[in-house]
Amino acid sequence: MHHDADRCVRAVQSKDARFDGWFFTAVLTTRIYCRPSCPVVPPKPENMSFYPSAAACQQAGFRACKRCRPDSSPGSPEWNQRADLVARAMRLIGDGVVDREGVPGLAGRLGYSTRQVERQLLAELGAGPLALARAQRAQTARLLIETTTLPMAEIAFAAGFSSIRTFNDTVREVFALAPGELRARVPKTAAPKPAAPGVLSLRLPFRAPLTPDNLFGHLIATAVPGVEEWRDGAYRRTLRLPYGHGVVALTLTPDHIACRLSLNDLRDLTIAISRCRRMLDLDADPAAVDGQLRADPLLAPLVDKAPGRRVPRTVDEAEFAVRAVLGQQVSTAAARTHAARLVTAHGEPVDDPEGGLTHLFPAPEALAALDPEALALPRSRRTTLTTLVRHLADGSLRLGVESDWDEARARLMELPGFGPWTVEVIAMRALGDPDAFLPSDLGIRRAAQELGLPHTPAALTARAAAWRPWRAYAVQYLWATDEHPINTIPA
Repeated sequence: MHHDADRCVRAVQSKDARFDGWFFTAVLTTRIYCRPSCPVVPPKPENMSFYPSAAACQQAGFRACKRCRPDSSPGSPEWNQRADLVARAMRLIGDGVVDREGVPGLAGRLGYSTRQVERQLLAELGAGPLALARAQRAQTARLLIETTTLPMAEIAFAAGFSSIRTFNDTVREVFALAPGELRARVPKTAAPKPAAPGVLSLRLPFRAPLTPDNLFGHLIATAVPGVEEWRDGAYRRTLRLPYGHGVVALTLTPDHIACRLSLNDLRDLTIAISRCRRMLDLDADPAAVDGQLRADPLLAPLVDKAPGRRVPRTVDEAEFAVRAVLGQQVSTAAARTHAARLVTAHGEPVDDPEGGLTHLFPAPEALAALDPEALALPRSRRTTLTTLVRHLADGSLRLGVESDWDEARARLMELPGFGPWTVEVIAMRALGDPDAFLPSDLGIRRAAQELGLPHTPAALTARAAAWRPWRAYAVQYLWATDEHPINTIPA
């Protein structure tokens, strides 16, 4: 979008928050970059320049605006809806791969050379992987500076910087303020209170509107005991992270998601935030999604009634694949029971002083050696489950933010017991494909029949072609017509 200067100028002049994260406005006279909804008086059009990322602005020598905080705007929804190399790379960078494995590690996960990845990112985003990761580190550092009482040295390493000097230099360059000055600018009423070691309270922004009942309702209704729970108005769960584990509590407020993270290693902060945002689909573009679906006269009433539905996703793709198999042809309650048994037998115990979380969901390596006879499942489903975890454990099947969606579908379909429903639900909720579709799902067919849509899989798929590339969101609207616990947040 940043190439369409006229459209960008209109968005800036109208202070349209829907475009926050889609592009950034650099002001040539002040050398400051802003989000489109910046509250200051818009600059003259001839003084505006537009960039696709905060990193590109920083590369060009612009500093972040102190009013609109462009570095903390919701992420571009483009990386969620696309499956090409650049989108996969951006999802991995957001997941902290460059900080942990470097650019060679990023390229290796994508299956391309380092030079090819750098060339494509530079061509589309105006910045290479190191600059993009640096911009993310700066954003994480600012978040920690302003919302915690952590010492600056701890913040530097938690944000992914290799040294305190690099941290200080980067913060000064990006924000035109020293780290201590950034903390001093926080109003006293909003100043962070001391918290327990490793506990952080953060704000996760999203694009409005957001209808939360199916989003939180789905996560709560399918919660695995010991791994997830609904407590005191917050969805809580354990997280398996590269350097350790964590516990997150997520609470909806009118303009953001309140996120309380407890980590046993602060280096996991970036990836924990990324996974929580991904699970709640916070970088979605509801204006684009609802605009497309509203064009169908039979879907329009559902969209108008509750706009901004999100796709409930996952923090662990392998975990969700296992749970999808356990949920084949059984009720939600039965699927939870089967998952809870696996957790008790093979999960890693954790301490949770604030609630009732007891385990991490078992890793594929822990499940690869399980005895099929110990599973209270039909023999065919035992084979499906053990085959899946074996392929996940040995790396021959990779489900992650770097996955090619079509290739992952093909690999899953090769496994015994995997049909279109299981593959598509994994594509929708684990891989994050916004166009995944479940025409054979019983709830979808029942909703389609009640609305007057075709209800046979083939006919419904043909009709749903007009909903592309947002069919996963259409699924949420159709599911929400049913009085099922997944569509209700408990009182």
